[in-house]
Amino acid sequence: MAKAYSPGLQIRQRVLHSSRRILPIPGDVLVKVGDHVTPQQIVAQTFMPGDVTPINVANQISIAPSEVPGSMLVSVGDEIHAGDLLARSKGIFGFFKAEMTAKSSGTIESISHVTGQVILRGAPLPIQVRAYQAGTIKEVIPQQGVVIESEVSFLQGILGIGGEAYGTITFACQNKEQPLEASLLDESMRGKIVIGGARMTGEAVQRGIEIGVAAIVSGGMDDEDLKEILGYDLGVAVTGSEHIGTTLIITEGFGDIAMADRTFNLLKDREGAEAAVNGTTQIRAGVMRPEMVIPLDKHTKSVADTGAKQAAAPGILETGVAVRIIRDPYFGLLGEVGEMPTELRTLESGSESRVLEVILHTGNKVIVPRANVELIEG
Repeated sequence: MAKAYSPGLQIRQRVLHSSRRILPIPGDVLVKVGDHVTPQQIVAQTFMPGDVTPINVANQISIAPSEVPGSMLVSVGDEIHAGDLLARSKGIFGFFKAEMTAKSSGTIESISHVTGQVILRGAPLPIQVRAYQAGTIKEVIPQQGVVIESEVSFLQGILGIGGEAYGTITFACQNKEQPLEASLLDESMRGKIVIGGARMTGEAVQRGIEIGVAAIVSGGMDDEDLKEILGYDLGVAVTGSEHIGTTLIITEGFGDIAMADRTFNLLKDREGAEAAVNGTTQIRAGVMRPEMVIPLDKHTKSVADTGAKQAAAPGILETGVAVRIIRDPYFGLLGEVGEMPTELRTLESGSESRVLEVILHTGNKVIVPRANVELIEG
C-alpha cells in the first residue's frame, strides 16, 4: 500500500495529551509531581527586572557631574516613591539651593560621578504561568516549569489570533453551515467560548469583543475583516500576542467555509464543558496550530466505547485517511485519500509532481498534488 508523510490537524475526542508549561526566565515552581491542577492554577512564577529610568540629576539641579554623589539625599539600594526628594545642590554661600523630586517609584541602582546620572530601577514585573490544561503534574523542571498530562478532547484549527483564554463552550450557531453574525451574540456569552458554524463576520467579532467573550471559534473568516480588526495585514508572523480582547480560531480557512463535520460534532458533544484555547499560530518552520483543550469528564466516552475508527499513525498519508485540501481550486474541501499513484504526473503549470486521489464527501473524486492536502487526525 502506498504511503507518504503529511502535516495534519488533530481532531480527537479522547487523547492522552501533554502540555509543557515553562517560564521565560528561571523562577519558582509551585507544584510537585503527582499534584492535580486546574486550568487557571498558577504552576510557576518569576519576576522580570523592572524598567530602567535614567535621571540626569546634574542637569536638573545645574551642578557638575562630579558633584552629584555629594548632593544625593538617597543612596544606592534605597527604595523611593514618586514625589520623594532625591537631591539638593549646595547653592551659593548656602543660598539658592536647587532641589529635585522623583517622578516615579523604584530602587536606586547606581549614581554616576562621570555622567551625573542616577539609574532608577522600577518594581519587578511578576510573570506567572498557568496550568492551561487540567491534569496531573508528570514532570517538574527545576526553576523552569512543569509537564502536565491528562486525557482530553483536543482539536486544532488553521489560524488563530490572540493568546490563551478559558471559558465554557457555548453555541451561537445551530449548524455548521450557519454564518456567525453579530445578532447571534448576547450578554449571556460574556467570558465564554462561543462556537459558530461557517464564516464569522467582522461585525460578530466586534460584538464579541464588546461583550467580552473569551474566544470565538468558527469555520472561516474574510481576510479583509481580519485586517480591519487588527488594524494591519497579518503577513506571515507568529500570532498569539495580539491584544484585541478576544481569542479567535478559524478551523477551516479564509472565506465562507463551513466548519468540518467532525469538528462541529466534537464541540457539540462537549457543549457546556470548560475549555482552554490558544490562538498562537506559526505556519512556517516549527509549525504551531491554534488549539482547544477540553478536559474529559466521567460522561465522556472513550474511542473504544464509541466504536470510532482508530487514527492512522501520526503523519502517515495513506488510502482511507481523512484529509483537507489546502490549495485552490478545491481549497477547504474534505474527503478521504483514494488511490496514490507512485509515478509523477504533469500538472497544469507544466511541473511534475506526485499526486493522489481525494474522494470528496459528495462522492466526487479529484486529483491533487500530495503537497496540497493535510491530514485530519482524529
